[in-house]
Amino acid sequence: MSERESWGRATGSDEATTLALVGTVGGAGTTRLAIECAAALASEGRDVAVLDAAYATQGLADHCPGRIDPDVTTCVTGNRSLDAGLVTLPLDTSGRVACLPAYAPFERLARAKTPEAAQRLEGLVDTAAGRFDAVLLDVPPVAANQAVAAVTAADRVALVTPDSRRGADALPRAADRLRDLGEVPDCEVANAGASDGATEGTVQRADVTLPTSAATTPDAAPAYGDGGAFTAAVARVLAATLGVAPEPTDDGGLGDYVPGFSR
Repeated sequence: MSERESWGRATGSDEATTLALVGTVGGAGTTRLAIECAAALASEGRDVAVLDAAYATQGLADHCPGRIDPDVTTCVTGNRSLDAGLVTLPLDTSGRVACLPAYAPFERLARAKTPEAAQRLEGLVDTAAGRFDAVLLDVPPVAANQAVAAVTAADRVALVTPDSRRGADALPRAADRLRDLGEVPDCEVANAGASDGATEGTVQRADVTLPTSAATTPDAAPAYGDGGAFTAAVARVLAATLGVAPEPTDDGGLGDYVPGFSR
């Protein structure tokens, strides 16, 4: 039995602990949402790994303190282990958030996008799933091997799009791309805080609308613990994907978990 099956993630299981957050376009805000979802889970005492598949933008590195060496591209092109590259975020939560960001020169980025490297990324996801309570994947628009590997390795998939006309147009195309891979999005998120001038209310078909947050820079995130509409929207994303309660509790937590995340 594989590590993933031993954690109850065989086909047909009610449990899901691996979530790919997939951008429909560049600048959709998947990195920030991954950090917020990780913080939400860590606030409940869960240990969370965040793996970066958005090699070109390298936005996850902005949230990671200290030196990044090795990064995820080193791990998928060489023999470096998951543990060697993990960077723990300095959060005031009872659970741990450990990130494996991309931070690499162009030459290594190119090598990290090969089919062989994509297979190694799947292996990193499996390893993380056996060691952490949840694994979140920061995934760019599905147009390269590592994005395909991240989507197919995950238990659940959420599409993240700017809450704008551009985002509304991109969302159905991105959903069709996932279906080409045999995947159906479990949640569609319209991000009013995306980087293309999004404003809340444009993407009508979205399951969750993520409002803007007062935390607008990487060093100000996560904002999950601040409460309010932003916190509630993050919780709804986790409810639709990993099965947590849809609304935060009065103390800012996520309430009760479904099997696999029981307290």
